Amino acid sequence: MTTLFDIVLVANRGEIACRILRTLRERGIRSVAVYSDADRGARHVQQADAAVRIGPAAPAESYLSIDAILAAAAQTGAQAIHPGYGFLSENQAFARACADAGIVFIGPSVNALAVMGDKIRSKNHVAGFGVPIIPGIARPGLSDEQLTLAAAEVGYPLLIKPSAGGGGKGMEIVESADQLADALRTARRVAANAFGDDTLFLERLVSAPRHIEVQVLADNYGAVIHLGERECSLQRRHQKVIEEAPSPLLDAATRARIGEAACAAARSVDYRGAGTVEFLVAADAPDEFFFMEMNTRLQVEHPVTELVTGVDLVDWQLRIAAGEPLGLAQSDICLNGHAIEARVYAENPTRDFLPMTGTVLTLREAVGDGIRVDSALLPGLQIGGAYDPMLAKVVAWGPDRATAIARLERALADTLVLGVQTNLEYLRLLLHEPMVRAGQLDTGLIERTLPHLAFRQADDHVLAAAALLLHADANEAASSSWQRPSGWRLGEHRPARYELKVGRAMVSVAVLGEPGAASVRVGDAALAVGRFAPIDAGRVRVEFAGETRVYDLARTTGRLYLGHDGVAFDLGLPSRAEHLAEQLAGRDRVAGALQPEVRSPMPGTVVAVPVTSGDRVIAGQTLATIEAMKMEHKLVAPHAGTVTISVAPGELVCLDQIVATVTPDATTTPDQGDPQ
Repeated sequence: MTTLFDIVLVANRGEIACRILRTLRERGIRSVAVYSDADRGARHVQQADAAVRIGPAAPAESYLSIDAILAAAAQTGAQAIHPGYGFLSENQAFARACADAGIVFIGPSVNALAVMGDKIRSKNHVAGFGVPIIPGIARPGLSDEQLTLAAAEVGYPLLIKPSAGGGGKGMEIVESADQLADALRTARRVAANAFGDDTLFLERLVSAPRHIEVQVLADNYGAVIHLGERECSLQRRHQKVIEEAPSPLLDAATRARIGEAACAAARSVDYRGAGTVEFLVAADAPDEFFFMEMNTRLQVEHPVTELVTGVDLVDWQLRIAAGEPLGLAQSDICLNGHAIEARVYAENPTRDFLPMTGTVLTLREAVGDGIRVDSALLPGLQIGGAYDPMLAKVVAWGPDRATAIARLERALADTLVLGVQTNLEYLRLLLHEPMVRAGQLDTGLIERTLPHLAFRQADDHVLAAAALLLHADANEAASSSWQRPSGWRLGEHRPARYELKVGRAMVSVAVLGEPGAASVRVGDAALAVGRFAPIDAGRVRVEFAGETRVYDLARTTGRLYLGHDGVAFDLGLPSRAEHLAEQLAGRDRVAGALQPEVRSPMPGTVVAVPVTSGDRVIAGQTLATIEAMKMEHKLVAPHAGTVTISVAPGELVCLDQIVATVTPDATTTPDQGDPQ
């Protein structure tokens, strides 16, 4: 066997860095992590044998800095660099710089990166090797005018795609000609910001498409095999949410054909290492498939392939990069059972999936038969806005698809993150959808399903539990019986009142008596008996209105977090001044009046302000675009009027910060609606 490397540097962060470090540790290879100032206490830093600071939080000054990464490798004596995915993983200049420095880049050749890293070039290239492609126009350097002329020939609906990069960033669906100009501007801006290249091309939009990708492995000696396919059709805004292997769509004959097409694409560029060839398949024609692109790196969803094949893809990346021949033949690959993966994000599904920040106060990760968790989470970890919001991947294997789904749902329910909002409940709701259970998937299914998903709200039991907890704290903090909030007085006893903020609504909860047995009133509801008992640090048992629940809890200044049955509730604890301000605002507000302020729904950076103070705007017109965690969100005018802008491009904004004010026209009425 070829001698592997002694020291490998992992040029990435988060869960993928932790996953690569796991294989390095199992192989007995010394590992080096790199970190930005924002990641000084990150999990991957703690797990590596050595760690090197490479710069401030901004990716351009740290994880995207070729000079900083190479300097870290030289400092630690690393013989090879594993780039993970994202960042520099498909960067030709980085691969070339590694070669010039005498360091092995654990990935394909510069030529393969050049051909497959450009979607226009890759489509035209593989077509010459018999790989079917989607109809469209794909030539480098097309201007907006040329794309507009070509669009009529391609036909509507169509898809605008950036030539560089991936992950769905910059992709825009265009239903009609009148939408094209605005979509082209958006796609170019996103592509330029994400990839430094705003080259675009057009494809015909395939109706009810399914996203099927094939994992390949290739060595330096011409051997190429595939490890089956993954179904990645459950997507939102072109970002994968849940992936599985194998696809419930393909039969054995189609699986063999699509696998060979993927191998042909890899052979066409003398590929080496692990790669993924992505195809689009029409749901109503599962025996037809079209090449979309090749990802010349490890994929986020690679664990499902590892679970059904038993092949450690990172291990084979290391072996191939070290010059070892591929010791696997196509006949050695057997798909065993079914695996399904869910991506856990720091985001708020009830607010259009906007990315969230915060600190992980309480963490519990799933364990059990067939369960695998690839995670970057740690108690105390601060989740900022500089990087992608994905926190972890929860993966389940089963002997069949139904068992795998059931295990994944249970694992998600057993996962607890308090202190930063996540999409865990949303993932569970998706798994319960009948179409998902039946394997009848397409890339538009989530968008059609979202309006029907019912997220749990903080009910009276949750609010009573929060108030009883605060009541217990107040009793414990009292230095004498006179200071305890018992409510005792001559005549009618007076309950203690606790103000809780649920979203933007204020709820008052009255508690009278001892926490162990108190009368509780939530809002205007009738009195009910509440009993509160600590179980251990961070867990309490609460009985209210005849129902008993166990809650996990955490708190920070101004906020209280309660977790129950796989759902996390985030409650605000307003100060007296904040509560008074809310009351005054409610008193002065005229019923039905239009609200002039436009606030940022997330912390982020202003990337575009298409209007100027003093402009007259109409309802729904874009006033500013905010970017955070690689996502853009457009803030629009809630009604017609005259706008005053409070921010400028490049400026950082906080959650709920006023971005603009729209003074309504004298004739504007509330009936004109709020498009937000």
